[in-house]
Amino acid sequence: MSVPEELMGTREIAEPSDMHELGREIGRALAPGDVVVLTGALGAGKTTLTRGIGEGLGIRGPVQSPTFVIARTHPSLVGGTPLVHVDAYRLGAAVELDDLDIDVAHSAVIVEWGRGIAEHLSDTWWEIEIDRHLGGRGVDNACGEIAVHTVELDVDAPRTVTISRRP
Repeated sequence: MSVPEELMGTREIAEPSDMHELGREIGRALAPGDVVVLTGALGAGKTTLTRGIGEGLGIRGPVQSPTFVIARTHPSLVGGTPLVHVDAYRLGAAVELDDLDIDVAHSAVIVEWGRGIAEHLSDTWWEIEIDRHLGGRGVDNACGEIAVHTVELDVDAPRTVTISRRP
């Protein structure tokens, strides 16, 4: 796996279109056998990044979150590397990921929520972490009542994306 040096490190992403473009750059660099462990809170931009990766790979889309189907395979439209997009949120252990029988050797594999579960798929992997600003407000009281809390995504806030190679 050859991660271009210019993709490594931490950067601030201001707009969803910038996240998509970063994904395109990553997709152009992926090859069969590459595994990407993608971490970030709900609404951070994981699927937007993965859409860009798919576009960079030249796969058949559309790329949608595989939350309910767990994994989707997108074949290449240009004779290149297919994309396997996995959402490990509902998986409890690495053995459940193994049960999906993913063709890692011949695909680029993106695993959302994969930290602690997907690292065994390859000796080396890309780790991409997306941080986003959370806002919130709540009511705390001393009367034993249930406090009402809301956490809202600050849609306009930039994201911080950190790309590294592991181990």
